[in-house]
Amino acid sequence: MATTTPPLFSLRDAQVVRAGRTILHVDRFDLAEGEHVALLGPNGAGKSTFIQLLTREVFPLHREEPPVRFRGQARPLLSDIKQALGIVSATMQDQVRVHLPVADIVCGGLFGTLGLPRHVEADDDARARALDALDRLGIAELADRDVMTLSTGQVRRVLVARELMSDPRILIFDEPCTGLDPQGMYHVRDTMRMLADEGRSVVLVTHYPEDIIPAIGRVLLIKDAEVFADGPKEELLDSATMSELFGVPLAVDERDGWYSLRGRY
Repeated sequence: MATTTPPLFSLRDAQVVRAGRTILHVDRFDLAEGEHVALLGPNGAGKSTFIQLLTREVFPLHREEPPVRFRGQARPLLSDIKQALGIVSATMQDQVRVHLPVADIVCGGLFGTLGLPRHVEADDDARARALDALDRLGIAELADRDVMTLSTGQVRRVLVARELMSDPRILIFDEPCTGLDPQGMYHVRDTMRMLADEGRSVVLVTHYPEDIIPAIGRVLLIKDAEVFADGPKEELLDSATMSELFGVPLAVDERDGWYSLRGRY
């Protein structure tokens, strides 16, 4: 008898309340193994809370049927989720305020730290894995550099390499291009493409359709703490839908699978 693989994540009537106010409600959402999705919406819409539901940093109201499941499990081990997930965000980069070699920052991914924990030395195998991760991202030459001497875009790619140390099946990119110049944006988007090509699930959180790589075929639009729409990007990334989502007149252009957004004045 054939068995059905449960979704990576499954949300059913998941409601997050803070100070008596609903800050996110998701009626239904499934993310399949290897599937890619982009969460798009204005500031304060609930995108970050959505990600925190997946990572178990916030919890929904109790329901008879558990609102959030990971690979079919209602109460998965937090260690299993952390092992499966890699997270890269612009805010994480704000924590990089230490003079350490890039290789040490990457090896810290084995321990969930930025750099190696005190009194811990990375063995040859860990160093080799760190160099391999950096090489895959095209920045192996930075391994011995002080991370504080790197550009913003280089540090962002170093943080991706750090997440790869645990070989995650899902990579969450939370506003990954914030603060980057065009060169940095190019490399971060190319990194997402590479990881998607490897069969890992890519979950992108962004304000801008320009960040949505062609491999991401599904978009989840969030507005006013609710899922505004969920479906193929070809159907949802249009001028009318984007204008309604952001509440201002916008025009969407598409070229070779890439989308861009501009104001209509």
